[in-house]
Amino acid sequence: MGWTFLRVALVAGLALGAAQITQAQNAANVDHQRLLHADRTPGEWMAPGRTYGEQRFSPLNQITDANVNTLGLAWYADLPVDRGVEASPLMVGGVLYNIEPWNVTVAYDARTGKQLWRYDPKVDRDKGRLACCDIVTRGLAAWEGKILIATLDGRLIAVDAKTGKPKWSVDTLEPVWPYTITGAPRVFNGKVLIGNAGAEGAARGYVTAYDVDTGKQLWRFYTVPGDPAKPQASPALEMAAKTWNGEWWKRGGGGTVWDSIVYDPDLDLVYIGVGNGGPWAQVYRSPGGGDNLFLSSIVALNAKTGDYVWHYQTTPGDEWDYTATQSMILADLEIDGTVRKVLMQAPKNGFFYVLDRATGKLISGQPYVATSWANGIDLATGRPNVNPEARYGVTPVMITPGPGGGHNWNPMAFSPQTGLAYFPVTEMYMAYAVNPNFKPTPGNMSQLGIATTGYELTRRAANAYAAANNKTWLTAWDPIAQKERWRVPYPVRGSGGLLATGGNLVFQGTVGGTFAAYRADTGEKLWEMPVQQVPIAAPISYRIGGVQYIAVNAGWGGGLAHSTTAKSLGFPLSPSPRLLVFKLGGTVQLPEIEGAGPELVRPADTTASADIIARGEQVYAQQCSSCHGEQARGGVKDLRRMTPATHGEFLDIVLGGKRREKGMASFADLLAKGDAEAIHAYLIRRSNEDWASIAKGE
Repeated sequence: MGWTFLRVALVAGLALGAAQITQAQNAANVDHQRLLHADRTPGEWMAPGRTYGEQRFSPLNQITDANVNTLGLAWYADLPVDRGVEASPLMVGGVLYNIEPWNVTVAYDARTGKQLWRYDPKVDRDKGRLACCDIVTRGLAAWEGKILIATLDGRLIAVDAKTGKPKWSVDTLEPVWPYTITGAPRVFNGKVLIGNAGAEGAARGYVTAYDVDTGKQLWRFYTVPGDPAKPQASPALEMAAKTWNGEWWKRGGGGTVWDSIVYDPDLDLVYIGVGNGGPWAQVYRSPGGGDNLFLSSIVALNAKTGDYVWHYQTTPGDEWDYTATQSMILADLEIDGTVRKVLMQAPKNGFFYVLDRATGKLISGQPYVATSWANGIDLATGRPNVNPEARYGVTPVMITPGPGGGHNWNPMAFSPQTGLAYFPVTEMYMAYAVNPNFKPTPGNMSQLGIATTGYELTRRAANAYAAANNKTWLTAWDPIAQKERWRVPYPVRGSGGLLATGGNLVFQGTVGGTFAAYRADTGEKLWEMPVQQVPIAAPISYRIGGVQYIAVNAGWGGGLAHSTTAKSLGFPLSPSPRLLVFKLGGTVQLPEIEGAGPELVRPADTTASADIIARGEQVYAQQCSSCHGEQARGGVKDLRRMTPATHGEFLDIVLGGKRREKGMASFADLLAKGDAEAIHAYLIRRSNEDWASIAKGE
């Protein structure tokens, strides 16, 4: 008996030791050939979208529509930060690599969840103030034994995949603009590419390629032209400058490449998705109009040189925050009897696009959601038929989609088995208006040029209409027929990114605090598990030792939280986000949540004068609304629900930086004490105005 036990223990120990040796030998064993032939090793997830084409489809089929109802939790890891988690992990050689807010990167044994190493790049917490939509990150890249990390404060770092020790680091940002980085780097053929965020602060966009071994800059492509009196960086920008007016370059213009970057090995092209203009209101950015290239565009670049090849602009002259930074997916589709190499995208503006990815020519484009800003696309020119009334002035004009878009950053998936694309959709309405008193403030992220106050009767009617008509769902979209094949409605926006698998399944985190699986062909919900959080990130799937796993980060926050607060979700959140890993027959249980959080206490109404409250409303709209929601509804933290303790230390937080570690940096360089006090008075008034609904958890 004793010998048997000893022999089993010895064999188990040897197996564990062999597994650890294999992990060390295969740490981030990713190169061009492996990614080019990723389907030869379908059990690994080696890039943000698994393959170069970023379809977010796993061929693994151990978990199927016939047995997914036995799926359970295999292991989980608490993430020690209370912010949104948008990243998809990587899994290479038995090691799962994950990235948390503040860009802390962790390696786990992908089978057991044992932590192998943890690397903290010590991100400058003051940069949290510049992140329009939470201190998030959307993933990592791996290449030849290195893990590539893009930090919120602008560094690109390569760490040793075996140890987590830094190998090189480079600052990617130009210091003049309020940049951050929230997107995942992409690697191909020894080059690592990264863009940046900051268009809400009017920062000038660009994407840069670096040598993955040394961090040396190889090329940079600007998405917005500079001063037209000076030579432009490329002939493409000479062309683009003719589509602008005024002195846009003094503010920057926007057009940041804050998320989607895709490499096409067949054509040796890189496709970048370009963001919105800064300011949003075109009258301040480019008075007199113009297409404003390359805002809200898909741009193809020569992968070797970064030279411009072609572009397709989804929203000419954008002034609604209709970024084209959403997921771009490459596929070969048979259209009208011919196999076409296509690029697909469902950007914010509400149209689903299928482009010829060699030429940029529009093959088809149809609305996937209500679109009042345009009534269709001219197939001959590829241009949208813009509703003239959507070009707003100082009087509010209600438009759909709103700035959150018909589809935001949450990754889309495409199944070559069903031929369908899967993504979350929001029908959202907003009243846009020019702020006639707009004045740019250096260092301020809210360089939008739009008004969120004034014309109160009009705004009240618009808000009532929006509340009655906003809706959201998961869609399965046929890109060839340009039709929706099925949908799953949700009560409010906030459900997560998608994964499609070879088991005829689609996985998604839901705004109901669950992780769910649907039949990929019909949309039938087959399995759902409460997870005490909203998994807004896109899941991945991997296989070890013949066992298929599904992994997802679950952490409520990001831009989605601007319109739906945690309290209004209707369930208590776990104290921290988590990385969740599932397998068939998994039996691990999540711990029960103790307590219901801080007691909700109504503050005594303010005694401040109407003028001070009005001043607080104006300053709040300029400095706070991008993170805490218009009129303090929603936001990363709902300030109408502040505890008595938070009210007591309000000035210490806003001016003193008391919660800097949590992402709330000091605003002492932008706000006088009187401004902060006026904001506090305004928030107290807003809390009392909405208390009936707040008390109900709405």
